[in-house]
Amino acid sequence: MSDEPESDRLRELGDRIGKMRRNIEAPPPADEHYSLASLAWRMVIELVAGLGIGLAIGYGLDTLFGTRPFLMVVFLFLGFVAGVRTMLRTAGQIQSEQAPRRGAEKDREQNRG
Repeated sequence: MSDEPESDRLRELGDRIGKMRRNIEAPPPADEHYSLASLAWRMVIELVAGLGIGLAIGYGLDTLFGTRPFLMVVFLFLGFVAGVRTMLRTAGQIQSEQAPRRGAEKDREQNRG
């Protein structure tokens, strides 16, 4: 007789712990959306910065040497290439950081199902 109330209490405690674990494991979707938006803006800013720096260097050298449009176009192109390379490097870094997280999410889904 005394074992039945204890087993009911243990079963209830196990159920409560299971509910708490499910609540902890589910990340809020708003955080991921915010972080993806900030990463996208970071990549856009890197591209625009490369273009701006290339344009400024080209304009400065054109003014210095008197070759008005030539060096500005060349350095604008080089700034674009540098911006794209920086964006690709950032994308690779983000992908390598998120790969372990996605692997852990797949493991959790397989364990649940």
